[in-house]
Amino acid sequence: MSGDQPGVQDRRTAPHGRQRLSLGIERVLDVSARQAIRAEFRYDPALPLVVSVELLVEGGPRVLWRIGRDLLQQGLYTMSGLGDVQMWPSSLEEGVTARLRLASGDMAALFELPIPPLAVWLGHTYSLVPAGQELAGVDWDVTTADLLDGPASSD
Repeated sequence: MSGDQPGVQDRRTAPHGRQRLSLGIERVLDVSARQAIRAEFRYDPALPLVVSVELLVEGGPRVLWRIGRDLLQQGLYTMSGLGDVQMWPSSLEEGVTARLRLASGDMAALFELPIPPLAVWLGHTYSLVPAGQELAGVDWDVTTADLLDGPASSD
């Protein structure tokens, strides 16, 4: 993953220790129509289960989705996810592109994204926080106490 690939920027050490990947992806509008979109993937080791994906349409609004890191990883190789977020490899060219479907209410959008740079980037996130270790640093006593105490009131 490097600047040598068109539409790919690797920013592994972004501000505040967050890991970033910028990809040129396509929104699939129908069989023969596509729209170029920029997708900014961000990973924060402090929130190890989630990847933030910001979709940027030129001249349009920014849309932010938080997607499970494991869902993205699995979706590179097989169908992954249920409901609002689903991902699977494209059957057109094995190992080259994946499809990402995002839905909210009665609206849905389908995107096609390149597998190689996303796979390398996700691999880097797993080197930072290995699979199965995402909750290793949680202090469950404090977390449970916070949940039981509920929101603090400001009287």
